[in-house]
Amino acid sequence: MNTLPSLFISHGSPMTAIEPREAGAFMKALGPAITARFGRPKAVLAISAHTMARRHVLLAGAHHEAVYDFGGFPDELYTLRYDAPGAPALAPRVAGLLGAAGIPVETLDHSGLDHGIWTPLRYAFPDADVPVLPLSFAPTDSPAHLFALGQALAPLADEGVLIVGSGSLTHNLRMVFGARPDIAAPEIAESAAFREWVLARSTARDWPALMDYRRQAPHAALMHPTDEHWLPFYVAAGAGGSSATPQRLHASLTFGCLAMDLYAFGPDAAALRGLKTPEDVPA
Repeated sequence: MNTLPSLFISHGSPMTAIEPREAGAFMKALGPAITARFGRPKAVLAISAHTMARRHVLLAGAHHEAVYDFGGFPDELYTLRYDAPGAPALAPRVAGLLGAAGIPVETLDHSGLDHGIWTPLRYAFPDADVPVLPLSFAPTDSPAHLFALGQALAPLADEGVLIVGSGSLTHNLRMVFGARPDIAAPEIAESAAFREWVLARSTARDWPALMDYRRQAPHAALMHPTDEHWLPFYVAAGAGGSSATPQRLHASLTFGCLAMDLYAFGPDAAALRGLKTPEDVPA
């Protein structure tokens, strides 16, 4: 198996970096499993809900550091580092693929990994030795546009590049922080309905419904008052191809409504199912 699956990762609250729970444990198992079954990725192309711009931009700096793009959290969180190499040599290949698909992209000699990128990678590849190339998107991009963008990037999966869309399967921070629920609170019905709808439509490869999630998914506006944390799903899905059945690799929840589900896409995505999580990551 040489075709890497693409991933949609729910990165959760910044606190996931120091309170891993079930999702952090799964991500810690995921990195070694990818290496064992597909070979060590040559690079990660990361599309995160926290790296947005008015146009597509590649951050092709030679070296990255963790960006603390949040406030009001414990001091410990601001001491964590993720000093990963950049992937400037990959940028022309990505720009060429997007350009051939009629999708303009700008390349900048800029660095930095937002917490939607460094938090999951810190678990999956803790040595920070896999080069990372962030790619921005606009919050106004449509699911169809981002799916097409992912399709344009699909050849990278045969070249050892791991495509990661980082966001959240549900993301209503007003519900999370407004009522201050317990992190282990039981799931609310609206969250469960939305998550199960995504699973059912994904399993059926019902791309028209998934593209039209805003109208068709139950409680879509409640679970995603804004789109940016859901949109990276479509990049990863497009990269995996419309004919392959998406695989939900992990499903867990925090605060009763913040889903931590993780999906893999591509013809060999099922090879990552059933991972056992390590015992040394506390839940």
